[in-house]
Amino acid sequence: MFRTALIAVALIIAGPALADSQPVGERVEVNGMKMYYEVSGEGEPLIVLHGAYMNIPSMGAIIPKLAETNKVYALEFQGHGRTTDIDRPITYANLADDVAAFMDAVGVKKADVFGYSMGAAAGLQLAIRHPDKVNKLAAASVGYDAEGWQPEFKAFIPQMTVEMFVGMPFAEDYRKLAADPDGFPALVAKLIALEKEPMAWEKDVKAMKTPVLLIAGDADVATLEHSVAMFRLLGGGGMGDMGKPLPASRLAILPATSHTAVINQPEMLEALVVPFFKGETPKGMFQ
Repeated sequence: MFRTALIAVALIIAGPALADSQPVGERVEVNGMKMYYEVSGEGEPLIVLHGAYMNIPSMGAIIPKLAETNKVYALEFQGHGRTTDIDRPITYANLADDVAAFMDAVGVKKADVFGYSMGAAAGLQLAIRHPDKVNKLAAASVGYDAEGWQPEFKAFIPQMTVEMFVGMPFAEDYRKLAADPDGFPALVAKLIALEKEPMAWEKDVKAMKTPVLLIAGDADVATLEHSVAMFRLLGGGGMGDMGKPLPASRLAILPATSHTAVINQPEMLEALVVPFFKGETPKGMFQ
């Protein structure tokens, strides 16, 4: 979600992880910007939301994998990829409202949502602010309170500067897709401000009715304790096999996985996300 600096490092090391197929993209007017999106696959609608500094190609193989079972709408956020920037801060609330407006613009009344990092936080806010638009939410590498970040990351946030990012190799890659090739410094400034945005959503998360699949690496930007606490807010964490139905929400912890490694495991993500959206659960001995 956040974790712009970590995403930056991943993009430097790996570069864009291009999907096997490149659907023809379209643009639609959304809240004053020209939002770029791509549609692929057939079936029930599924919205895919990328992380900070990312775009559709850098989400990699998970998009075509999800398109094997769903009609996927992959979009690019404000100032990212081929979507234009506007004179407005990037906040999780704004991003969520943009997704809601996008759904209205393309005629999608309700959909499942898969979000990674910043996109997962935007998906969480979408479910909070526009619950009638979200069927189920799969949120990879997300949190609900800034106090849940790892101490090292909390200490790093005040050190972030625009200059730190504009000199990185992936800043030049931004120019290849961007609607404004010279807009990268402005985007960086907004994303640094996003990192400093207050985040304390416990009350809202606890009140959610939308089923959520939380996915986190065991070395993610959020602590393991924070992921477990969020799962408990969503009604999870109790014992099964006691005659009661399992909770609608789920928690998956990926082993040996840092924040930027989460999105680079498309097969594992697919194995978790698709059954969740279908409502499938592993069978116990007493079933």
